[in-house]
Amino acid sequence: MPRPKKSRKVCHLPAVRDFCPEGGSDHRIILTVDEYETIRLIDKEGFSQLECAQYMQVARTTVQSIYNAARGKLAEALVGGVGIRIEGGDYTLCSGEERACGCGGCRRHARTYSGEEA
Repeated sequence: MPRPKKSRKVCHLPAVRDFCPEGGSDHRIILTVDEYETIRLIDKEGFSQLECAQYMQVARTTVQSIYNAARGKLAEALVGGVGIRIEGGDYTLCSGEERACGCGGCRRHARTYSGEEA
């Protein structure tokens, strides 16, 4: 019997969920919300895969797998001139009550806002 999938913690849903290149086809590649979150945390926020895993409350190997899948999809969309839609996935939205998140950003934002260096 396979192991049940564990939900990944996501801070917030993306403000924009549909991206389409000018002159592109109507076809969209689906990027899941948890894949989006790994891209956001690792590439935008500068988290290591271990930090990302701790933040999303999953194993580092799970984050590595999610991140590799997301990068492959992004490359396929960019090279092929195909749109991207962000939807679905195994995730749980952050409650907003966590000290490290607060849904206003991550712990690195919290340090920046408090005057500490990120």
